[in-house]
Amino acid sequence: MPESTVKHIDMKHRISRALVRIAALAAPALLPLVASAEDATPPPAPAELAAKLDELAKAHKGKVAIALKNLKTGESYALNAETPMPTASLIKFPVMIEAYRQAAEGKVDLNAPITLRKKDMVPGSGVLTYHFSDGATFPLVDAVHLMITYSDNTATNLVLDAIGIGSTAATMEKMGYPNTKIHSKVYRRDTSVFPERSKVYGLGSTTAADMVKLMDDLHAKKLVDEKASEAMYKHLLTCDDKDKFPRLLPPGAKVAFKTGSVDESRTCAGVIETKGGPVALCVLTTDNEDQSWGPENAGNVLCAKAAKEVYDTFSARPDGPAK
Repeated sequence: MPESTVKHIDMKHRISRALVRIAALAAPALLPLVASAEDATPPPAPAELAAKLDELAKAHKGKVAIALKNLKTGESYALNAETPMPTASLIKFPVMIEAYRQAAEGKVDLNAPITLRKKDMVPGSGVLTYHFSDGATFPLVDAVHLMITYSDNTATNLVLDAIGIGSTAATMEKMGYPNTKIHSKVYRRDTSVFPERSKVYGLGSTTAADMVKLMDDLHAKKLVDEKASEAMYKHLLTCDDKDKFPRLLPPGAKVAFKTGSVDESRTCAGVIETKGGPVALCVLTTDNEDQSWGPENAGNVLCAKAAKEVYDTFSARPDGPAK
């Protein structure tokens, strides 16, 4: 064999051995990257919980979307979670986020006084229209509070006057939630900035996945900033709807949430504190056969039963999933 050929083969062997050594040294450094890639896929919720939620949704006479995430363990469940659905008054949660965002940027002052006028008063849920006088003055933050606690429609419209109807949708889109929009003032379809969506979804639209992600960020104090997140969470803790998530939970159970109710739709999203960690949960229903008003409405009952299954499942294992 020619000497040049021998040298060439020897060089190839040396290069091969060097590459093997480099690969061996690099392997440990690559392990965290592999682990993080595996961690990117959230673990599923317990199979028995998923089966119960599937059963509840299947039995409901209407369209259902459900999403949840245990904020301690990452366990998740999703059913039609990326499907846009009507929100009813649940959209007031993103409106609150936008109000606090603008306050943080100095665009609005939550402590600035606003004045209630007779022309502002609209029917439906709330206290301003029925218990406050024309000319009453109070801080903008009080209108935000009434919008969340009592789902006050008039208060919502006052907040929208301050922040602009289209601003919530614009901010949600920038945050990665293009299907989360409020379309108009409450009971004022003529103000719609998304007239075609108004025809399909009514006051607002979202997905169950969007609501769970927003609740996750809120609980982690990442919405706007830590101080704003804490303030918004406190508002949600005062929501007075007892017919949905809190209904079947034990006394003292802590739930920060917002709901929505119109004839065809019942909605609810929030964070339920369990012994096994806080759980973000969203239940959206629409095209409901039961359009009655009262605690026994099928949409209300579905929300309540879903919350109970979530609470019972995660509270039964306070130390997290079995290893």
